[in-house]
Amino acid sequence: MPKNAFYPIGSAGLPWTDQDKKTWFESNVKKRSYQDQVVAKLKALADGFELVQYGSLSINPEAYPLFALKTKNWQPNKPSILITGGVHGYETSGVQGAIQFLKELDNTYLSHFNILTLPCVSPWGYEHIVRWNPYTVDPNRSFIKQSPSEEANSVMQFIAKLETEFVMHIDLHETTDSDETEFRPALCARDGKEYNQESIPDGFYLVGDSENKQTEFQDAIINAVSKVTHIAPADEKGEIIGSKAESEGVIYYPLTELGLCASVTNASYTTTTEVYPDSDKVTDADCNNAQVAAIKAALDFIINKST
Repeated sequence: MPKNAFYPIGSAGLPWTDQDKKTWFESNVKKRSYQDQVVAKLKALADGFELVQYGSLSINPEAYPLFALKTKNWQPNKPSILITGGVHGYETSGVQGAIQFLKELDNTYLSHFNILTLPCVSPWGYEHIVRWNPYTVDPNRSFIKQSPSEEANSVMQFIAKLETEFVMHIDLHETTDSDETEFRPALCARDGKEYNQESIPDGFYLVGDSENKQTEFQDAIINAVSKVTHIAPADEKGEIIGSKAESEGVIYYPLTELGLCASVTNASYTTTTEVYPDSDKVTDADCNNAQVAAIKAALDFIINKST
């Protein structure tokens, strides 16, 4: 069989073999330190939060512990909030934005909410700056029963054991140029499909739940983030990455059907942020600030709804 013209691993029209997946794994090298850039920052926050290790990755348990931070004095009468980041390890501002929010967290939000944050769901992916886990599985399509992703399964088991009802879950992501230069070509090669290049949205957008849209909630976040970074416009078809933009910067997916992280609770308010870090209009700090602005806007919306 001829080799893929668009990706160096695998044969055209054929799904990857185990050897192909091993070749992909071995082609990835560590590019940054999860311990230095994430774990050390979480431990530095431990005085103000309860630091919980909810698991570790079996590929290297010592290198890849899985951590959550809970606000102290968790109270059953307060609404509970879930923040997740780094489900895709290469989406940097999802991780660093979550940590920055915790650093800046003040009594305004602490007085209203119990807040649980899982800043880096996929630490191996973070170190290697890739979307998949070591076994070519996308964690953000794996929040399902009998999950093939250790990362997703660890989150689901942890959340279930808490026996907590969450009112809101915000999942922090990025859409990067590497989605088209690396990830989608690799995905098509892995699955034995043809690759047709698509465009990357230039700006921030949200993915809400098509089964529970909460349009006012989504629009409130877009309005707040627009003060920090530019919002992705719809293309000539009125779409963002192939889905209809139902308001400025907002599209909807069936979260549970697709096994996305934002479906992991039964929260009334759910959304997935998508920051665009490759724009020449933004810096890394802008991207982190956009994630923080999205979280704060979501929390403000819930506070205003309850008053």
